[in-house]
Amino acid sequence: MTLKIDNIDQRIIEILKTDAKSPNREIAKKTKLPVTTVFNRIRRLEKNGVIRGYSAVLDYKKLGLKLTAYSLLHYNISIWGKETSRAELKRQLMALPNIEEVKYIIGQYDILLKFRVRDMDDFNDILLNKLRGIPGIGQTETFIVLEDVV
Repeated sequence: MTLKIDNIDQRIIEILKTDAKSPNREIAKKTKLPVTTVFNRIRRLEKNGVIRGYSAVLDYKKLGLKLTAYSLLHYNISIWGKETSRAELKRQLMALPNIEEVKYIIGQYDILLKFRVRDMDDFNDILLNKLRGIPGIGQTETFIVLEDVV
């Protein structure tokens, strides 16, 4: 069952997307609602899984992770259930250093990975020495991010 989200819920969500640390009092002021109403709506959104959590927005360059790359992977799906199950593949991919996202996709490729690394040497090590060691991983195509726009 889909939870009914009205314009007020949508406005609260937009405020939290901009700043997840916004106090209920500030959200109440922006939405012209009582603080208790804001509190109850946020709790309902959390309870129903619309809001699954809150996270920090990091400055990866300050953490020394200056290079962002996306890699598309071909995966030999016929080995699922033989040498490597889908759950095991996911575990192996998430165990790679500096992997931020893993997506199973439809199209010319099977998997999309997002990396954040210090430099090309780190990226090459992950791609050539670690990723290619996973059974079933085939051809890859990589895109290097020049600039984060949003």
